[in-house]
Amino acid sequence: MYADVLILLLAAVLLVAIFRRLGQPVILAYLFAGMLLGPHGAAIVTGQAMMQTIGELGIVFLMFSLGLEFSLPRLLSMRKLVLGVGGLQVLLTTSLFFGLAWWWGLSLAQALVVAGTLALSSTAVVIKQLGELKQMHTRRAQLGVSVLLFQDLAVVPLLVMIPILAQPEVQGSALLAEIAWASLKGLFALFALLAVGKWLLPLVFHEVARARSDELFVLCALLVALLAASLTQWMGLSMALGAFLAGMMLGESHYRHQLEVDIKPFRDVLMGLFFITIGMTMDWQLVAQAWWQVLASVLGLILFKSLLVLLAGRLMGERKRDAMAAGIMLSQVGEFGFVLLALASHHGLLDHQQVSLLIGIGVSSIALTPWLVQKAQGLAHSLTDTALLSRSEVAQSGLSKHQHVIIAGFGRTGQTCARFLKLEELPFLALDLDPERVSEAKLSGEQVAFGDASRREILLAAGLLRARLVIITFDDPKRVDAMLMLIRELASGVKVLVRTRDDSFLDRYKQAGAFEVIPESQEGALMLVSHLLVNCDIPIGRVIRRMEHERSSQYRFLHGFYWGDQSASNLETDQRLERLHPVLLHDQAWAVGRRVRELALGEVRVKAIHRGEQSLEPRAELKLAAGDRLVLFGNAVAMEQAEQRLLEGH
Repeated sequence: MYADVLILLLAAVLLVAIFRRLGQPVILAYLFAGMLLGPHGAAIVTGQAMMQTIGELGIVFLMFSLGLEFSLPRLLSMRKLVLGVGGLQVLLTTSLFFGLAWWWGLSLAQALVVAGTLALSSTAVVIKQLGELKQMHTRRAQLGVSVLLFQDLAVVPLLVMIPILAQPEVQGSALLAEIAWASLKGLFALFALLAVGKWLLPLVFHEVARARSDELFVLCALLVALLAASLTQWMGLSMALGAFLAGMMLGESHYRHQLEVDIKPFRDVLMGLFFITIGMTMDWQLVAQAWWQVLASVLGLILFKSLLVLLAGRLMGERKRDAMAAGIMLSQVGEFGFVLLALASHHGLLDHQQVSLLIGIGVSSIALTPWLVQKAQGLAHSLTDTALLSRSEVAQSGLSKHQHVIIAGFGRTGQTCARFLKLEELPFLALDLDPERVSEAKLSGEQVAFGDASRREILLAAGLLRARLVIITFDDPKRVDAMLMLIRELASGVKVLVRTRDDSFLDRYKQAGAFEVIPESQEGALMLVSHLLVNCDIPIGRVIRRMEHERSSQYRFLHGFYWGDQSASNLETDQRLERLHPVLLHDQAWAVGRRVRELALGEVRVKAIHRGEQSLEPRAELKLAAGDRLVLFGNAVAMEQAEQRLLEGH
């Protein structure tokens, strides 16, 4: 037993590290470890029964954590999405897969288990991916989370029903009576645990907290979860149900967050072992032989679940694109699906072949989840909006425009430009590729349309030939180059203003046809300097002339700075940036006694020469002396070569 646990932990550590590097969910690492080491793999681990017992404890703590996260006020605040979209999704998906499974030849009980398994999605994987992509605030994410919340609640009645459905002698009215009796027992357990949680547990945890013992608090939390699980098991129900009810009764207490932190290490480790036991159950050779069935099932699962979430969302008044994106994100089998499979297998509802194929479908769908979550918005847009619709929308918006401004990109800069154009009552049309931003702006009455401004047909539909000016506000050099080339080809007389972060592409855009390039960092510096000079009582006319001179000289005075260790974000950028660098000529330096014109420093220029307290112009005939400090201007690589030549002569 000790050797088995040691081998499993070693395999889990290695595989979790590998799967994390590959950007795959950790659950797949555990499942793969079980497949690799189990009886259908290398058969290294033999104590499968003991592992299943430990894994069942993982389910208990998973359901306990789920109960802690269950919040009745949150459910009520999101009731339209949770009960509406989530309820419809579970109902529609379960009904569809139940019908397909029954048509395939499965019994009533088996069809219900399969439908429940396939209807559930992975809360942990989806929310983790959305968090990493920083998309939790989006409407599609809110839809997805609402559906996941209802699915988590839907697990509870399934956990109650599976042990009842596993009794072949219970049929017809007897089955309904058993379900009703189990429901009554579940309600009794709920009220009993809620009463204990309301009056007894706060006193217990208050005393435990006063003891200021982390060990005692953790032990008390474990004891509560296991006692509640034992209670429901004694009543003939699932242990997981009791753990969920225990977590729910503590979820509203002020000990909730500490309990979550304390229980998480046990939950994660034991859940890892649970998924390893699930992986041991799967016969990979059987799945490999039926690969086309598994592949077809995964594709059908993604298709049906996406369309059913879309249907549920549309019935509840959600936007087509958001509902479609949420459906794509939720098109996998969830971790609670594996819990149902383990329970059904334990009670003999599903045979080994059926469980293996369902696990194979689940593993394959979870492996696709990171990619599906990342591409959900783009796929939803492609499926709900065609290029023709985009062009017609832009054409409809630009049809009545004449002598207008086309704003390419409706981010912060584009919206600021639009506000000032509206103040002056100048017509404009903005183009953007963010469907949510476009939708919100159009609802607010903004003149904006969805479209890629770097495409010929979109620019023509936006009325480029009738426009007075185009301003490009996005920072994508390839798309900016494409736009400039198209505008020069289609309407060379239209002025183009380009906003950039800095002046790295200033010359390039000017040569490509830009009338004016506005680098944000340089313009920000000039604005700061103008305020500085005005507040130092420099005449406003002189300040304006200095600013205009800098713009006309393409910000030459703003080039070259003294760079420290933290100036550049990476080595490649650091080597390319131009900078100022002082070099002190010692007595033995090669440049001492030579004239500036003899230095031959290549791309590096001498900007100034300091001799004592004097600052000298670097004239060609000026002879250098020991102690002179030369201020050089150039990039890092050329600067090193120039300094070496000044000091050593080569």
